[in-house]
Amino acid sequence: MIWEAYAIRYGRHDREAQTNHLLPLPDPHEAMPLDYYVWLLRGPGGREIVVDTGFDHELAAKRGRKLSRSVAESLTAMGTDPATVEDVIVTHLHYDHAGSLGIFPKARFHLQEREMHFAVGRHMCVHAIRHPFEAEHVVAMVRALYADRVEFHDGDAEVAPGVTVHRVGGHSDGLQVVRVETARGPVVVASDAMHFYANALSGNPFPIIFDLGAMAAGWRTAKKLAGGDDSRVIPGHDPAVRARFPAVPGQGGDVVALHLPPL
Repeated sequence: MIWEAYAIRYGRHDREAQTNHLLPLPDPHEAMPLDYYVWLLRGPGGREIVVDTGFDHELAAKRGRKLSRSVAESLTAMGTDPATVEDVIVTHLHYDHAGSLGIFPKARFHLQEREMHFAVGRHMCVHAIRHPFEAEHVVAMVRALYADRVEFHDGDAEVAPGVTVHRVGGHSDGLQVVRVETARGPVVVASDAMHFYANALSGNPFPIIFDLGAMAAGWRTAKKLAGGDDSRVIPGHDPAVRARFPAVPGQGGDVVALHLPPL
């Protein structure tokens, strides 16, 4: 099955380059803003899958982030009603990827079982590891579980024909990437396996890390899943994504088509 894939920017955070890299940079104060995305997959027959749920205005204020429009508004602008979406893939449970579960009342959430164990296990006793999580988001996933709305995966799994998930870990213990069959070949939504193109290209990782070895291996796994084509690996927070792919008309430059060849 061939899918369309869209990257939808809903927020932004102004940062210096050093905050996006673990190792020292020649110019640590260079501007390197971070974009926040969710991803929309569209298949034949109108089937839709959303990847990640973003965060809301309340959380943006709490964390000092800039929200251009809510995830619900962003999806609606694309003709997708969050209230009718049946499948949502959550790459991991950090606040900017699992913060709006409630806007998908009918969805089944696809999550690595290892990520749930991680988010409620002993490692959350360490503030530095716990910091990217929000307790209310984790509780919301637990409530979805008890409502029979969570499908756990263990490693590689198929969500739909042409859409698969693959655990890579690294940034978070249960982080999964999403492989999507498109007209131009397999596209891999790397999410936070690779925040920026530069992290993998330079070998200098984003500094929020649970397992550095797994993070580095995840870069190689993502490229392999994309058939060895770097242009088909999509980082999770890079503004360059919006410059490299065709913009969807009428979306103010916030939405680009990943299933089309890069510009």
